[in-house]
Amino acid sequence: MNIKRSGHFLDITDKICPMTFVRTKLLIEAMPSGAQATVRLQGTEPLQNVPRSVREHGHKVLSLQPEDPSHPDGPHLLIFEKA
Repeated sequence: MNIKRSGHFLDITDKICPMTFVRTKLLIEAMPSGAQATVRLQGTEPLQNVPRSVREHGHKVLSLQPEDPSHPDGPHLLIFEKA
């Protein structure tokens, strides 16, 4: 599937916790304030932990939705804005 995205992008579908947020945090550190990023993630733990950790670090989660709505157990796209 071709994902159209702008700004920063990270695919962590092949990572497991805690590396999912470690990789996301490295992305955040490389971003300027106000920038938006898309993180592609999959699995129960990453879907719960990564958005929560992004919020806990003061950033704004804009959306978290399945990449393909007809496959709700598949990869999801998390879009957030760095504080």
